[in-house]
Amino acid sequence: MTAAMYELMDYDEVLEKYDPVMGLEVHVELATETKMFSASSAHFGADPNTNVDPTSLGLPGALPVVNAKGVEWAIKIGLALNCSIAESSRFARKNYFYPDQPKNYQISQYDEPIAYDGYLDVVLDDGTPWRIEIERAHMEEDTGKLTHLGGADGRITGATASLVDCNRAGVPLIEIVTKPIEGAGERAPEVARAYVTALRELVKALGVSDARMDQGSMRVDSNLSLRPVGTTEFGTRTETKNINSLKSVEQAVRFEMQRQAYCLENGEEIVQETRHYQETDGSTSKGRPKETSADYRYFNDPDLPPVIAPREWVEEIRATLPELPWVRRARIQEEWKLSDAEMRDLVNAGALELIIATVEEGTTPDEARAWWVSYLSQKANQAGVELEGVGVSPTQVARVVALVNEGKLTNKLARQAIDGVLAGEGDVDEVIKARGLEVVRDDGAIEKAVDEALAANPDIVEKYRAGNHKVTGAIVGAVMKATRGKADPAQVNKLIAEKLA
Repeated sequence: MTAAMYELMDYDEVLEKYDPVMGLEVHVELATETKMFSASSAHFGADPNTNVDPTSLGLPGALPVVNAKGVEWAIKIGLALNCSIAESSRFARKNYFYPDQPKNYQISQYDEPIAYDGYLDVVLDDGTPWRIEIERAHMEEDTGKLTHLGGADGRITGATASLVDCNRAGVPLIEIVTKPIEGAGERAPEVARAYVTALRELVKALGVSDARMDQGSMRVDSNLSLRPVGTTEFGTRTETKNINSLKSVEQAVRFEMQRQAYCLENGEEIVQETRHYQETDGSTSKGRPKETSADYRYFNDPDLPPVIAPREWVEEIRATLPELPWVRRARIQEEWKLSDAEMRDLVNAGALELIIATVEEGTTPDEARAWWVSYLSQKANQAGVELEGVGVSPTQVARVVALVNEGKLTNKLARQAIDGVLAGEGDVDEVIKARGLEVVRDDGAIEKAVDEALAANPDIVEKYRAGNHKVTGAIVGAVMKATRGKADPAQVNKLIAEKLA
């Protein structure tokens, strides 16, 4: 069912009558070498069902062993989220049957999480600060992955068959659960996006995950309910599962607000259920009834001892925390002399970290901004992808900037080189060689092109010699055309001036 097939209440009317209450559950895969409870590779992209072992497949007699690095990184995330770290926490079995869970249970944490009672301060688009209270951050193993055939965009809706890949089963996962987010009103969708954006920046800065939402290493479940304005009792919530982009988080919250409001106004009951987000139109569709914790029959995993985190170890981990993204932003903003609005624009465009990385490769901030904010943002929009997924790295951008500064490329040729990289033709230098893009340094060839352009434009020559030195643009343009844009404009201008002196 598409958005057009749902009856939705006008957004302004929703806000007049109802107050949204949100809860966000973010699942972050850790970038450890091996899985959470076994020695199989946790790397993404292997052939289906090759990164598996008896433990991750749940074969009889296979016993789990805790990944120490996974525990360390869980503590790291908890500390960065201002959480208390439990000196002792436990793993439990979460029992349910689903095709992507070979054991029919998931090893997770229930009533004894490793991190709890934290917060994350975020900033909205207009600079408004907002504090998100964190209920818990707990360790668990990821499930396998289902590929649905026959449905739209690989989603389960409309699918006729599903394929199971167990490579992901057992990959270390941290689930970060917020406390109910109240009082956001019309800004609820924006608050949700700002929180997920900040959390994504945080885990990437910690070096514990690549947080690639497009690859599933960071996934969002959005819980939403409505209550009449002026009341305090929570309404019945729905949970939209596995949202995999920042834009989609915002759209899913807004859609559910409008859908639920229409249902309530027309006497329909809101069912506690999971829902599936539809990338094609920003709608959600019905999933399955939502279980309660009792339905999962949690009990302590008998094969795993408690996780002990001595205070000394926790403080050692705290000492390794890097400069956090918001602290770094404040420093960068002061160093680069950016206004608040300029900094927000860079962050909202997903450009800031890319620019910083490009500067670290040797460019100036202005050079890096010129590429990422204009040309590459345009390319990302045309491709319908986030800026970081456009297909060019900061190293490659820094390389073309260096070649322009060395006079080996013009700006136009540099853009052609980047176009080649985007087209999959290789790295910058490979594209330049294959396309023959390097600036022409043959003085004879350039001088010949200048002579021909001057001979073809006697009126411009006359105006120049009469004192109007601004008319040489047409001559330069003709020379650049004749050399297919490969002449050095500075060299061309110098030759023109010498010949017309």
